[in-house]
Amino acid sequence: MNFSHEIAKLIGSPPGYLGHRETKPALTQAALDQYHTDDVKISIVLFDEIEKASDTLWNLLLGILDKATITLGDNSKVDFSKTMIFMTSNVGAREMSTLMKPKLGFTGSVQTHVDTLDGNIPLSDDMSRAGIEAACRRFTPEFINPLDKMVVFKPLGNGELDRILEMELNAVRRRIFNLDSGRRFAFAVTAPGKQFLLDEGTDIQYGARHLKRAIERFVVQPLSRLIATGQILNGDLIQIDHQPQSLSMTFSREEEGLPVKDMARFADSRAVAHAAFAAAS
Repeated sequence: MNFSHEIAKLIGSPPGYLGHRETKPALTQAALDQYHTDDVKISIVLFDEIEKASDTLWNLLLGILDKATITLGDNSKVDFSKTMIFMTSNVGAREMSTLMKPKLGFTGSVQTHVDTLDGNIPLSDDMSRAGIEAACRRFTPEFINPLDKMVVFKPLGNGELDRILEMELNAVRRRIFNLDSGRRFAFAVTAPGKQFLLDEGTDIQYGARHLKRAIERFVVQPLSRLIATGQILNGDLIQIDHQPQSLSMTFSREEEGLPVKDMARFADSRAVAHAAFAAAS
């Protein structure tokens, strides 16, 4: 039987293969049971982007879903009867984005600009059906039939994208307060600046996948250059803005020599205060 290197990481190499004893399988019984408690004895296994997996992994999953057990490379058995298996996939994203923004013709029943209380885009029956039908075309009936449920996630709305953007900006703030140089400063992004980052880092088909890359390009790299050239000093408050006619962000010093608590207040970020407290302690 031909085991790929990735499959060997999951179940180990069979005896006789080079490196058999060095390859420790990930799906062992001990790994599944390590988070069990006296009250909850359920394990969770996640396979991300399952559509990119090889046929060997699909066959392995068929055995798990059918008999709730697998045989490792050393012939030991692993019991999956108390395990919840989640598999994510991007299959159907193109069809759903086509429904939201059709290239030709009329829009149909899908509503793309509905303002709800939480800023979400409603998931119509057509979009849900398109996602499930795309999965049925991609995967075999033998693979889909054992699944208990297929869930189609709605596209990210404005509210979710704003929260994701703020989380990523807070991650940058924590990096600043953990600098080895000891030079700590705060930055605040204006509403036009945030909208520019969202326009550059998000779209309907890929969601917020490129948002971190956009922040790295338009926020982190310019800040790094300003630090390297001595234009940002300890205690500075930097305002990051975007002008409609510009293809990049503008940086200006609003305050300087601020103590930590004022930096957190002006930047309007609890992450700054948390990072500063951790650095001080």
